[in-house]
Amino acid sequence: MPSATEKPDEKAMAEAEDSGGAEQLREERHPVDYRAPSTPSARGGFFHIYKSGQGYWTRMGTIAGAGLIGVLSAHFVYADLRPRVPFLEAHHSWALAVSLIFLAIYGLLVFWFTNKPGTVDFLIATDSEMKKVNWTSRKDLLGSTRVVILFMFLIAFLLFAIDIIFGYVFYWLTILKNPPF
Repeated sequence: MPSATEKPDEKAMAEAEDSGGAEQLREERHPVDYRAPSTPSARGGFFHIYKSGQGYWTRMGTIAGAGLIGVLSAHFVYADLRPRVPFLEAHHSWALAVSLIFLAIYGLLVFWFTNKPGTVDFLIATDSEMKKVNWTSRKDLLGSTRVVILFMFLIAFLLFAIDIIFGYVFYWLTILKNPPF
């Protein structure tokens, strides 16, 4: 039995739980719509960040990589337009303007793509999976690196020795005309 200090909503919930209809009462009060908002204004507009605060470092890494590709592509456009277009040779500002317009359009496309719900959910899931990774310690990493480098030199030395041995064998069999050394 609900006490007098409970709120009316809590009293109704307690009565509904007794009768088995608590879930239906919850849905009537706060209906859950699992569909994505259909209009941009319902989502917050073009510059709204979908699920901001989640998957921050994965998003920043993706944006940094896309930004590097965009800057290098804009530089390529600028460098490619300057010498090929005759009237642009005297006016480097035109080539600069075209490359900046390209960079602005590219930036908007990257923002749009990295803010799509499917992409954001993938990046958030990637971020949560990366937090589960058991990263090696610095000591283990240095030890493993030393072992790899040692074996690389060992295998290189063995292959060099086998190559020299076969070189002399083929020289003695007169298959090669010159000795290895």
